[in-house]
Amino acid sequence: MHIKHFYDDALAQGSFAIESEGTVALVDPSRDIQPYIDFAKQHGAEIVAVFETHPHADFISSHLEIHKKFGAIIYVNNKVGVSYDYEHMGHGDEVKIGKVTFRALFTPGHSPDHNSYLLLDEEGNQKAVFTGDSLFVGDVGRPDLREGAGNIQVSRKELAGMMFDTVNNVFAELPDETIVYPAHGPGSLCGKNMSSELSSTIAVEKTNNWAFQIKDKEKFVDAFLEGQSFIPKYFPNSVEVNRNGAVAFEEAVKNADKKDGFEIPEGSIIIDARAKEEFKKGHLKGAINIQNKEADKFETWLGSIVGPGEHYYMVAENQKDLEFAIYRAAKIGYEANLVAGVTNPKGEVVMDSLVNLDDFKNNPDAYTIIDIRNKSEVEDGKFFDSAKNIPLPELRERVSEIDTQKPVMIHCAGGYRSATGFSIVKSLLPNAKVYDLSDDVENFK
Repeated sequence: MHIKHFYDDALAQGSFAIESEGTVALVDPSRDIQPYIDFAKQHGAEIVAVFETHPHADFISSHLEIHKKFGAIIYVNNKVGVSYDYEHMGHGDEVKIGKVTFRALFTPGHSPDHNSYLLLDEEGNQKAVFTGDSLFVGDVGRPDLREGAGNIQVSRKELAGMMFDTVNNVFAELPDETIVYPAHGPGSLCGKNMSSELSSTIAVEKTNNWAFQIKDKEKFVDAFLEGQSFIPKYFPNSVEVNRNGAVAFEEAVKNADKKDGFEIPEGSIIIDARAKEEFKKGHLKGAINIQNKEADKFETWLGSIVGPGEHYYMVAENQKDLEFAIYRAAKIGYEANLVAGVTNPKGEVVMDSLVNLDDFKNNPDAYTIIDIRNKSEVEDGKFFDSAKNIPLPELRERVSEIDTQKPVMIHCAGGYRSATGFSIVKSLLPNAKVYDLSDDVENFK
């Protein structure tokens, strides 16, 4: 038996391939299937099964493409309410793949239709549990993502109560040495207190995970609901895409319209994926700058700023960068919203004024300061006492709250988000003086 952990840093998303006797089973595969094909070839094996823990909100799964391409059976709880061919797995149901066995554990709490999958070796020993978004390292999956989405409508409070039961009646009953393989790590918006470790054991989680420490259900629910982060706009849409199954990834990316020297119609949503330094030197009027940096969360911010019902154009420096940006957009299903990707776009080009740091340092009260960090970050401490907090995901909708009688200064924590926030405010308030404090916020701590 071989277990391979695949991890997408940008989405903080883990998926798994398990090989036994020339057969491969996948758990929660991401949309790009090539890594799984390579794994199967490496072991001279065939992909025969896909185990879905639940309909994911933060990424698009490739389960349907794998089923169509390889004939792999999709295993999922029938509470999900899918529209593709599948095999139901309820609590305690088992499937043998090669010499190993997968046993379904019904683990609601993050969602009302969530399965985890217990892996048993050929002797029947419980070796590992693939916990999806139910049990993380140091945390459990937030209960507020499925209100208004999915086949079953359940309130966050009800889901929080379900998670208490899942932790104490399912996970706590597993052998201490069982390895825990979750679907997410630190930085994912599916939890709030995740450890930097990407795997664990039941024994470690019993000791270190807060969810095992609170034995009163009401107190657990209160603690669980408190302090959850924002919900990106694209999350409910992803749930529905995953319930129905997405089109083939390579086909989706390849078929995206790409143009060179094209004039984007006035009034369009334009996402400029270039580095902020290049953006500020010159960009189309009204463009929003979401930098396509490998180490940053381009996908998350694209899906947090552009709604699933909106269409947009993507601008990039060159063809290679454009294809990479479209590739990343497709990981959350946003190639479907793309009108066209454009290099060398025609149209009115504007340049941005750079901040006079000395003036700002000496006269901060002469500026309207907008802190676009998340509410929880601001609660941990402000950089500027007079700053107004409008989190980046809410900025397009709340830009009218900004006082433009003074120059407007946008800041975050490290500079990536402020470049986006600056461009949003500038595009919607073109007559205002708007500046990006960017990385220089560190000078004001």
